Amino acid sequence: MLCELDDGPVDSISPEAYPFPQPRLGSETHARMKTSTTSALRAAASRASAGVDMALLEQLFDHTPDIAFFIKDAAGRYITVNHSLLERHGLRDKSQMLGRRPCDVCPGDFGRIPSEQDAYVLRTGRPIIERLELQWYSPHKPVWCLTTKLPIRDIAGSVTGIIGISKDVRSPVAPQDIPAGVAAALARLETGYSEPLTPAMLAQIAELPAARFARVVRRIFGITPMQLIAKTRIAAASRFLRETDRPVAWIALACGFYDHSAFTRAFRSAMSATPSEFRASSLG
Repeated sequence: MLCELDDGPVDSISPEAYPFPQPRLGSETHARMKTSTTSALRAAASRASAGVDMALLEQLFDHTPDIAFFIKDAAGRYITVNHSLLERHGLRDKSQMLGRRPCDVCPGDFGRIPSEQDAYVLRTGRPIIERLELQWYSPHKPVWCLTTKLPIRDIAGSVTGIIGISKDVRSPVAPQDIPAGVAAALARLETGYSEPLTPAMLAQIAELPAARFARVVRRIFGITPMQLIAKTRIAAASRFLRETDRPVAWIALACGFYDHSAFTRAFRSAMSATPSEFRASSLG
């Protein structure tokens, strides 16, 4: 039986719903790989829109045991999965997942939360980029992942599906030693980048001293909390510039910058192009 999903925003999902401790995660590798991984996934989404044979992608990702790869249809049902995703659910054959949604495969929040994420992407057309989350690795083994989900669009621009990956976060730190509020702070930044958030505010949400929160963020992403805030805002602005015709001044305020000039300086520093130049190159 297919589950029924709440049509509310996925941002309301609380990390406290997970029955396992939240992580202190390590490895600067993810910071170095983030840009290339996301860019490759965007390219794959474009090829999916163009009707490129997805079997090639499936075959490729069958050789990446630390990455779960999937493509879903407009109803959020799996139409392509790799072996790693099967193994995480203790399944042996891909037919056991095809045509089903996460909530049909996983118990409790482990199925409900990704299904609600899918509904959000399908409804809004907005991507989810490297969201830190706890996933199920059968039998009864939690694993922390950075999940990215991108919308697949048809020639008219309508969302027709989702392509995504969940990459394992490798850490030498035991799960029980991980601070509980880090995921909550990162989720707040992901949805509240338009607010005047500071590293101190995020540390307070995480219920950690500022210095310890900074160490945790550096171990996850390889950058400081202030750099993470700036990077999140620039990423959001890039999506607005690429996917909407909103004025640059509107995007600046929507992404937490004080004014047009401050936004332009920060964007040029990060992207080596002004917002207008970036938009023009994206359209070209």
